[in-house]
Amino acid sequence: MKVRQAVPDDFEALGQVMFEAVRGGPSAYSETQREAWTPEPNKGAEWTARMAPQFILLGEDGADVMGFMSLTDEGYLDCAFIRPNARGSGLFRELFEGIETQARAKGLTRIWAHVSLTAQPAAEALGMSKVEDEDVELRGEVFRRAVMEKRLES
Repeated sequence: MKVRQAVPDDFEALGQVMFEAVRGGPSAYSETQREAWTPEPNKGAEWTARMAPQFILLGEDGADVMGFMSLTDEGYLDCAFIRPNARGSGLFRELFEGIETQARAKGLTRIWAHVSLTAQPAAEALGMSKVEDEDVELRGEVFRRAVMEKRLES
């Protein structure tokens, strides 16, 4: 699997990866919650506007994007999604290590994220700590998630 920085031509594929990651494979959330979270793959102007200012790494197997992570200039890990058939491959760790390297290069002191119940064990394995649990509502469904962070020492 090859890891590289995403370019705007990748954004639609990233939306598809997010959709498959949320809607496919084992999850701590119900089907109704998963449908409310991601009713369809993200694409178009709004998705491009969200992704364009971020540093994004993706992992690809041939021409197929298998996962991606994105980081804002403020150290927010906005997206971290792996296709179900790539889970357990080490891609999540590899992408996070690249994101962490970028954060350190920018002089950031922490990476933080809103982390789903499903992704919390993987985030903890990468050194992220839970700051607090929270419930959020989206399209009539309530989701439990956590604010997690990793402090970056100089």
